[in-house]
Amino acid sequence: MTTSIAAAAHGVLTTAGPTAKVMAARTAARAWRRGGLAHRFDVPMPRVPARPAHPELLPAAEMPRRGRGGSARGRIALLHALAHIEFVAIDLAFDLIGRFGASFPRGFVDDWIAVAADEAMHFALLHRRLVSLGSGYGALPAHDGLWDAAMATAHDPLARLAVVPMVLEARGLDVTPVTIERLQAAGDGTSARILTRILNDEIRHVSAGTRWFESACREAGHDAPRHWQMLVTQHFRGAIKPPFNDSARTTAGLTRDYYAELAPV
Repeated sequence: MTTSIAAAAHGVLTTAGPTAKVMAARTAARAWRRGGLAHRFDVPMPRVPARPAHPELLPAAEMPRRGRGGSARGRIALLHALAHIEFVAIDLAFDLIGRFGASFPRGFVDDWIAVAADEAMHFALLHRRLVSLGSGYGALPAHDGLWDAAMATAHDPLARLAVVPMVLEARGLDVTPVTIERLQAAGDGTSARILTRILNDEIRHVSAGTRWFESACREAGHDAPRHWQMLVTQHFRGAIKPPFNDSARTTAGLTRDYYAELAPV
């Protein structure tokens, strides 16, 4: 019997090593595109993905302050934090596929496999940049807040879409342009170019999340912005706060009627 997409997703999630996880993600994406994986959801996803021995995972409140990336040490800390986000994002994409793919048409897997491949590429770029700066992924501590959001929404595909791509990834659209400017000002054009590529890809990721959220809301008879607000209020611990990159958000389909009402005046 042909291996299922769920089994492939489970394989990525249970792979701990960064290099091995990237390879597993790329292999799964390539197999799906070539028709080598069945659109079948016969394997449950693990509650928590496998993690390497390093980085040490700390509570978010215990993470050391990393500065704004002006110094060499600050840039390494910044890039390490971003690399960890992209590493976890690989698992988030495959968990979304394996956990919720049966609730959506086949195109859902097409979109999120593409997202997963992007996240693997982003991680590889950032890790390579860290190595060129004399560091590497795992050299500094990190926190697991992104996976906390996955666990909080493991019961509901709409809640997962509302919180992960439409809040957490959308926040990246807001803050990354400023980070790119700071890296350029520090003379680190290489890192700035990597983040520019990531920013452009993340617009597509937020777009995929918004598009599938709206599709599911139409099918269920929900008003999408109001249902999003309800889900975010219930399942997201943080705040929806400005400044917003309205241009990038609108390009992704995440218009102000979603988030403006929840933002502090």
